[in-house]
Amino acid sequence: MEFLQNNLIYAIPLVGIIGLIVMITKSAWVSKQEAGDENMRTLAGYIADGAMAFLKAEWKVLSYFVIIAAIILGYSGTLVETSSWVIAISFVIGAFTSALAGYIGMNIATKANVRTTQAARTSLAKALKVSFTAGSVMGIGVVGLAILGLGSLFIVFYQLYVINTGGSVNGLEMEKALEVLAGFSLGAESIALFARVGGGIYTKAADVGADLVGKVEAGIPEDDVRNPATIADNVGDNVGDVAGMGADLFGSFVATLLATMVLGREIISNDSFDGIAPILLPMVIAGLGLLFSIISTSLVKIKNETSNVQNALNLGNWASIILTAIASFFAVKWIMPETMVLRGYEFSNTDVFLSIMVGLIVGALMSYVTEYFTSMGKRPVLSIIKQSSTGHATNIIGGLAIGMESTVIPILVLAGGIYGSYHFAGFYGVAIAAAGMMATTAMQLAIDAFGPVADNAGGIAEMSQLPDEVRDRTDNLDAVGNTTAATGKGFAIASAALTSLALFAAFVGLAGIDQIDIYKAEVLAGLFVGGMIPFIFSSLCISAVGRAAMEMVKEVRRQFKEIPGIMEYKAKPEYQKCVAISTNASLKEMMLPGAIAILVPVIIGFIFGPEVLGGLLAGVTVSGVLMGIFQNNAGGAWDNAKKSFEKGVEIDGQVHYKNSEPHKASVTGDTVGDPFKDTSGPSMNILIKLMSIVSLIIAPHINEGNHSEAKALHNKVSEPIEVVITNTEINQFEKLN
Repeated sequence: MEFLQNNLIYAIPLVGIIGLIVMITKSAWVSKQEAGDENMRTLAGYIADGAMAFLKAEWKVLSYFVIIAAIILGYSGTLVETSSWVIAISFVIGAFTSALAGYIGMNIATKANVRTTQAARTSLAKALKVSFTAGSVMGIGVVGLAILGLGSLFIVFYQLYVINTGGSVNGLEMEKALEVLAGFSLGAESIALFARVGGGIYTKAADVGADLVGKVEAGIPEDDVRNPATIADNVGDNVGDVAGMGADLFGSFVATLLATMVLGREIISNDSFDGIAPILLPMVIAGLGLLFSIISTSLVKIKNETSNVQNALNLGNWASIILTAIASFFAVKWIMPETMVLRGYEFSNTDVFLSIMVGLIVGALMSYVTEYFTSMGKRPVLSIIKQSSTGHATNIIGGLAIGMESTVIPILVLAGGIYGSYHFAGFYGVAIAAAGMMATTAMQLAIDAFGPVADNAGGIAEMSQLPDEVRDRTDNLDAVGNTTAATGKGFAIASAALTSLALFAAFVGLAGIDQIDIYKAEVLAGLFVGGMIPFIFSSLCISAVGRAAMEMVKEVRRQFKEIPGIMEYKAKPEYQKCVAISTNASLKEMMLPGAIAILVPVIIGFIFGPEVLGGLLAGVTVSGVLMGIFQNNAGGAWDNAKKSFEKGVEIDGQVHYKNSEPHKASVTGDTVGDPFKDTSGPSMNILIKLMSIVSLIIAPHINEGNHSEAKALHNKVSEPIEVVITNTEINQFEKLN
């Protein structure tokens, strides 16, 4: 125990290495599974090639951004005492690792899709095992990379700026180390935003185009090989829901830990770890969460065709949460001192553990509520199905209403979580609650990523014209995958809310301000502008999908019209042209939303100062969380309402199936919901965190202390000169006169 105590800081990246070893082992197992016949492998090859081509094109564009941003960051780091040019290196490493996290997920997903299809020819249990193992490769790999990267860089910067200089753990030296480390988080979140927005535009342009022409106009199945957009649609599942989600949760994970570490620096801790226990704790909790997520993945399995897949996933999820909670108690008691103080708020190590419990409970409740609002057979989805019977418009109305209704309970849960965690341990409690919630990210991401794999498997089964029982099994997995995707996005937006509050508290400290006074007109104006940003951001994303989808629709219609024999399986569609439309549209359209997230905080901060910027961040956070929940849940509910018709639904005593009028109305609703749940909605959590991290990076440059010193000097110079004449001097003057 003494050895571990002396070397705990080095054990953290070691856990990340263990995660990567497990990831490689699981990936090798998936690769060894049978990949089906030649036709199946050919179709899977089209999908893999399209996904890789998109990633290469995206990386080429983003490399220019990374180079320019690194140069600016490196220069700005030399302008203030609490930063360094090394922040540029930290930024580049974060950007590279975030892109790598996305690639890991996409690579295994494009291998696993056809293997899941082949497994589904045998049994539902085997199909689940292949698809979920692929999902766990992504989850474990992403978290392993995050812990390894963050833990290793912290060791380097701690040694460089604190140990080597003989600096203080609570002083400017540690502040400098964490400010440079924040560059890693900024790089991760920047790539995550572009990956999520770009991937979301790609996948939904293809999906909407394929649905509107293929299903609605031509009346062919969703993944029919005759549909020219079907390959682009399946590629989109990988670049958006897999690569985008991988980069997204990598960035979220890093940002959460960083926020807690920045606040931990302010705590004077009498511990056995040279005073850095509050900084180490979030990384330790993250490491424990990774280890218990790895263990819990072995619990996700079913016995036969009638077993409930959702229950199997829930078992693994709850096991990871409970095991992490138990281990956290002992970790907190061992690492943290009995009592601590942060900004005048005193709390104990028990209070810290209770805050972690609050975070775990909030994460579990958010997943449960999201599952309720988006699952088949539950009231929200059933209400949309019923309203589909009276047409397209009532389906849209029903979906919008469910999305809006679905914000109520999550916001109350988040509000309770914020209040409870702050009550226990102040702002450090809020931050460590977010870290506790994110501790089981590996399991959450595994559950989320298995969905797109199952979706692709169903597409390959349909395109390969495999027997109905194969498609039934993949549809079973896909329907659960729609729900898990929605719960994953609910989990992400919940973590964003808590993380953003922690980043906000860290920003206030680094910016040298005590409070954000909304009674001031300029701060209130910033609050309103911040509240507007998620709306214009969503507008840009959804409009981009609409424009790209219009091009896709025209291309699909053209091919149906100009290439004779497609409908009779005598001619092969030109899949590459649809892939090119989605690729070009996503790369062109992702830049403006990304620029808004990065540039707005810089402009507001340098022109109006930190307090107005604080008002802006508050507005973005509140509005963005609501928009994210609304769009994710509305889109998920619309999607599963549409899928319900595949097995038949009863409306007013009559059973309706595919191609019925209510089904066509549900397809319209799903088409509207697609950019909600896969483009703008899931981007909200990255938008919130990225703007907060940018603000954290520029905080030393706009520190209110600098402004205050300038104001004090100005006031001193402007003061009237007071001349004091003594009585003696007056008497002498009178004698002379």
